[in-house]
Amino acid sequence: MLTAAIAVTALAAGYTLGRVRPWDRLDTWVWRRFAFMGAWTQSKPQAVLTIAAHILVRPRLSYDIWRRRNDPRPPERAPSIRLRSTTDTEEPTP
Repeated sequence: MLTAAIAVTALAAGYTLGRVRPWDRLDTWVWRRFAFMGAWTQSKPQAVLTIAAHILVRPRLSYDIWRRRNDPRPPERAPSIRLRSTTDTEEPTP
């Protein structure tokens, strides 16, 4: 009987966590903090909290960001090529 009660409790807890999705909500919160940084980032504890939450939610991405923090910037690209219109009826002047 005790095993059945534990199994039902575990299933109910799993269902509730699946509906509430706390991990997804934390991920969304972190994304919003990084995407829409504002005056709140001037507070060091809030910035540290956001970075810690990012490490908790996305450890692989955090590791990749940390590993590439000193990489050189990619070179600037040349401007795009401009093509002349081939439907112009005027002849170019010599």
